[in-house]
Amino acid sequence: MERKNTKQTKLQIRRGDTVKVITGVDRGKTGKVLAVDTESSKVIVEGLKIVSKHTKPTAASPNGGIVKKEAPIHISNVMLVDAKGNATRVGRKADKDGKLQRYSKKSGEVIKNG
Repeated sequence: MERKNTKQTKLQIRRGDTVKVITGVDRGKTGKVLAVDTESSKVIVEGLKIVSKHTKPTAASPNGGIVKKEAPIHISNVMLVDAKGNATRVGRKADKDGKLQRYSKKSGEVIKNG
């Protein structure tokens, strides 16, 4: 019998963060994270990896047609951008209260959420 992995993976990137794409067609571009899918480890970045989706006519959209929308990018293909605008790796350290905070490994500064 297979055992189910109930442990949720902890990702370094959150919704609202600014990220830079480090590989792929949109390499070098930056954008804001709109959504994070923890199960598949993918993020949707505003204005990046635009795909054309064909939609059938429905009651909501009677004409149907081709809709441009953002597609998910694997989390390993993006890097967080710190306050100085540099792409950086993310570390975690405890503050005075013992609460974990994310910090930039390049500059050492604490990363603000959002």
